[in-house]
Amino acid sequence: MQLPADQRQLLKHYVRLDPEQRATLMAFAEFLASREPARSSDEAAAAPAPPEPPAPIPRPDRESVVGAIKRLSKTYPMLDRAALLDETSALMSAHIMQGREASSVIDDLESLFRNHYENYAGPGSAD
Repeated sequence: MQLPADQRQLLKHYVRLDPEQRATLMAFAEFLASREPARSSDEAAAAPAPPEPPAPIPRPDRESVVGAIKRLSKTYPMLDRAALLDETSALMSAHIMQGREASSVIDDLESLFRNHYENYAGPGSAD
């Protein structure tokens, strides 16, 4: 059985990557695959009140961008990952494709997740 063209293309790219890049690609693919579907407006209206602000997981000294995404996803499990996808992908691309410093990208990821949480929790949720 032959793979579809898009899967063959992805595999072609995958085999050209070094082991570290493969791990990054796999982690990012897991992040994308774990996204929750967006809730309908009826479900959103019936949603319970937001939980208390999350307790932050400490940022390790030498954290990767993928590690930061995983850490922030655990810190803010209530956020709709689909809503974060475009901005998270853009930041990941800036790091991988444009060589932007990981620490700077992680700073922006932390702000992104915090802002999405504040929008989720509503007025008066800022620390």
